[in-house]
Amino acid sequence: MASKKKTEFEAPRLDEPDPQGLDDSAAEELGSRESHDAERFTGGDLTEYDLEGSRFSECVFEQLTLTGARLRGSRFTESVLVESFAPELKASRTYWRAVRFDRPRWGSAELFDSELESVRISGGKIDYLNLRSSKLTDVVIENCSITELDLGGVSATRVALLDCRIGTLDVTGARLSSVDLRGATFDRIDGVDDLGGAVIDDLQLQLLAPILAARIGVLVR
Repeated sequence: MASKKKTEFEAPRLDEPDPQGLDDSAAEELGSRESHDAERFTGGDLTEYDLEGSRFSECVFEQLTLTGARLRGSRFTESVLVESFAPELKASRTYWRAVRFDRPRWGSAELFDSELESVRISGGKIDYLNLRSSKLTDVVIENCSITELDLGGVSATRVALLDCRIGTLDVTGARLSSVDLRGATFDRIDGVDDLGGAVIDDLQLQLLAPILAARIGVLVR
């Protein structure tokens, strides 16, 4: 009899950004479709700025206000964003590689149709993180409070949630591989039929048990 192939779990592999030799620049002078390398932007208010199609490499952003700033199609590599603030973040179809977000405070963060590779989100509070239909590779979200995390339709490989408090997690239509949910607590999970490729713990299984039982017609009394 042929042996059943064992599914191997892999942890995220992160390239931590460490920008050096930075020039201080004024955030308020940023515009769309610009390229910036090795610059530091501190304390600027970019409310409603048009930054679409811009490229940032080896940059540091500290305490920027990004309320309604339009980042669609922008690219960020080997960069760090510290304590960014945005009740509404418009960042669909963006590309992030070797990027760290420290203590973000976001309301509705629209990152759908984006690509995140070797990204860490550490600390902070997010009301709605919309990553729908994005590609996630080697991503860690840690020590975060997220009211709603939308992973519907994502392709996710080597993703981990560590010490996170999640209200609702939606994985409807997601394609998951080595996605570690054990370090998070949830009030609700939507799309449980698409959890294949995720790793959960015993307590999370208890949350899912009534839903899974209903799927196969088992009554729990």
